[in-house]
Amino acid sequence: MYESQKERATYDNLADLYTIILATEHLERAYARDAVTEQEYKTECNKLISQFRLAEKVALGKTMTTETFMQVYQMDCPLATERLLKMGVPEQIKSSDNARDYVVVTVAETVQFFITTMDAVQLDQKTVDVLQPLLSDLMDALTRLPETPKDFIPNRIVGCWLQKLNLLRAVDELNDEDTKQLDHDLGSAYAEFTRFLKRQK
Repeated sequence: MYESQKERATYDNLADLYTIILATEHLERAYARDAVTEQEYKTECNKLISQFRLAEKVALGKTMTTETFMQVYQMDCPLATERLLKMGVPEQIKSSDNARDYVVVTVAETVQFFITTMDAVQLDQKTVDVLQPLLSDLMDALTRLPETPKDFIPNRIVGCWLQKLNLLRAVDELNDEDTKQLDHDLGSAYAEFTRFLKRQK
């Protein structure tokens, strides 16, 4: 199957990526059937998403996209595709325990992730492997906020950008036009987020 250590490493990396995608598909199905607890699901899903980002970068590089990889190896994993390539965060679970403390912590985390992501863009960070995890963390915090409108503008803005980056390879970069648009959109999302907080007082 391979004739050198380099070829063996290549096959091993592809196998790792294949395994992570398959594991994500099984985890999503298990969660849908209530076969795992919410905490088990979230812990394992976060781990798989992190592993996927690294494995995708190492295994594929600039050779092909993950979609092409899945087609070549005939992977029918619609739930994993949705979770890894489109959403990039676990299915959100809103806790009802210690509600006030939960809200305070979630708001603080959301502010922190907004600032960190906006700072990265303003410092001219353009690569997907830098921006995607930041947007993923921000989206995770936003979707944990209680009592947000169904069509909450920050969720829509950040979600659109996250889906766009999830379709790119880790080594890809945003062009100058997209970088400026992302900076503008994040500013708009943050302004709407602060208006939402003021209305809650």
